[in-house]
Amino acid sequence: MKTYLLIFFLLVSTYLLGQSIKRIDGTQYSADSLNAKIENLMKSANVTGVAVSVFNNNKAIFSKTYGLANVPKNIPLEKSSVLYAASFAKTVFAYIAMQFIQEKLIDLDKPLVEYLNKPLPDYIINGFRRGYHDLKTDKRYEKITARICLTHTTGFPNWRWFEADKKLKIKFDPGTRYAYSGEGLYLLQFVMEQITGKDYETISQERVFKPLKMENTSQVWQTRFNDKIAYGHNVKGEPYELMKWKEASSGGSMSTTFEDFLKFYTALINSRGIDKSVFREMTSKQISIKSRRQFGPLAQIDGTENDEIQLGYGLGVGTFFTPFGRAFFKEGHDDGWGHYSICFPDKKIAIVIMTNNDNGESIFKELLEYSIGDKFTPWRWQNYIPYNYIPPPISHLIKLTPQDLDQYIGTYSSKELPINIKITRNELNLIAEATGQVPFALQAIEKNQFNYEDEGIVLVFNLQEKTMILKQSGKIYTFRRE
Repeated sequence: MKTYLLIFFLLVSTYLLGQSIKRIDGTQYSADSLNAKIENLMKSANVTGVAVSVFNNNKAIFSKTYGLANVPKNIPLEKSSVLYAASFAKTVFAYIAMQFIQEKLIDLDKPLVEYLNKPLPDYIINGFRRGYHDLKTDKRYEKITARICLTHTTGFPNWRWFEADKKLKIKFDPGTRYAYSGEGLYLLQFVMEQITGKDYETISQERVFKPLKMENTSQVWQTRFNDKIAYGHNVKGEPYELMKWKEASSGGSMSTTFEDFLKFYTALINSRGIDKSVFREMTSKQISIKSRRQFGPLAQIDGTENDEIQLGYGLGVGTFFTPFGRAFFKEGHDDGWGHYSICFPDKKIAIVIMTNNDNGESIFKELLEYSIGDKFTPWRWQNYIPYNYIPPPISHLIKLTPQDLDQYIGTYSSKELPINIKITRNELNLIAEATGQVPFALQAIEKNQFNYEDEGIVLVFNLQEKTMILKQSGKIYTFRRE
């Protein structure tokens, strides 16, 4: 076991001994057992730091931090530790946007360009890869509304710098399909700044942080945070370099503490600061989601896996339905960070999870099921691969020996896709695991050719050239063994 896992569990807690916690199915269990469960999950999955809060009757009845904020220096993770919020920041932005809508500063369905004094591409915007001059010849931007931005249906990529040419583009007609996009939220932020004449940090402080007394939360880095830093860590417990944001971005520049974020989340689920009708619209499905995954190649491929829960997106949050009523959720992810929040409004039960380790998301499925009885979160769609996940075996169409399979083991990378694919094996199958994806067993259809029929994937190996060809959805990518 790695050294950083030999730490004792440092924690700060808010719960009473013997306190009972209620799940969405009505069953109850003790807070002490949840505490033991979290400690066990951290050890099993090699997670350095976790913060968990469970809500009953829309109030936090269990709140606790575990592990370390800084592994090399053995600094404990506390409720006052400053965490990178990642895309939890988008929930705050959606809440503010709904205030604008409630106050009729913005209409959900009015094209955003109608709030501007000149054409969008003509604005010169200082900052990291900002501006809209790339859209000058694509007039579809004129159709984009606040609703389209908040439902992630702008057609923009997540971020332009993920594109090969680093340019902003509209990939499909706005309003027709879900595709997660920080760029879309930033466009709405820009319009809100133009309407008010204020920068987004000022808007956030005036509307959320100061009213809720979130004294250690900001959209830009504050020097006072330096004494309470929590770092994100890789799977070895090594800290990543900390990003200290200098410009406010609705897509994810926010730094916060666990105690501060709980103040906001409590206000949100109790519809404080927005009318109940506005809260209901925010957290209700606006568009259905059919994609097989939220990110990666399968985000472009539709399926029926989540039809039973009616997966969709509201105004800034994901939504689905269960036998216990509707639910809304929001994730946060970056290198070293994995966060998740979900609320079941009809039951007034919710949970907030924040982790500072690349392994953090691997405990979400089991923790959600145990803590609040949530067996419905679409973990495959979100790529929340459980730490103990074992791909089911599959029979080969031709006979291969273990020695035949061993020839293909290794890690393969490509200049065409920003992922690596690791090939391992069990007693029967080769196992393929792409970066951030669920591992799956491969079926041999020829000696050097394997498929995964469920996802329409074919892998063709060339031992002499040390290459692997990936075929999927009519596209072909070349990978080379490292």
